[in-house]
Amino acid sequence: MDLGSLSPAEGSVRKTKRIGRGNASGWGRTAGRGMNGYKARSGSKSKPHFEGGQTPLSRRLPKRGFSNYPFRKEFQIINLDQLSKLELSKIDFDILYQKGLINKKNIPVKILGNGEITSNIEVTADAFSQSAISKIEKSGGKVIYK
Repeated sequence: MDLGSLSPAEGSVRKTKRIGRGNASGWGRTAGRGMNGYKARSGSKSKPHFEGGQTPLSRRLPKRGFSNYPFRKEFQIINLDQLSKLELSKIDFDILYQKGLINKKNIPVKILGNGEITSNIEVTADAFSQSAISKIEKSGGKVIYK
């Protein structure tokens, strides 16, 4: 076997349609572009929001509210009941990542107060809810901001 004898698997490669190569090809004359019009011309590329000169939908609809999209902070959320199942004295990003509670190390982590915690643990995270802070400190634990 050599490189010259290799070929793709059966049925994996389709023959391309040679558009505009005569009527015998089945794609001659208008070449699948229909009759005249903007899309029949060469170089025509209509943008997805273009509506043929009509005022686009995005401009017709009223604008309301406030969007903080470019400046928003996304957190990975962890609840206290998930932390209590770990049964560890110190919890930080590496442990959370190893146990599969967070997917990425570069996205901030926020601890929420859903659930109860009995052991005293030292938790390191980017943000905490007020209820999580009070429950951790009530159980004798410690809250550390990264």
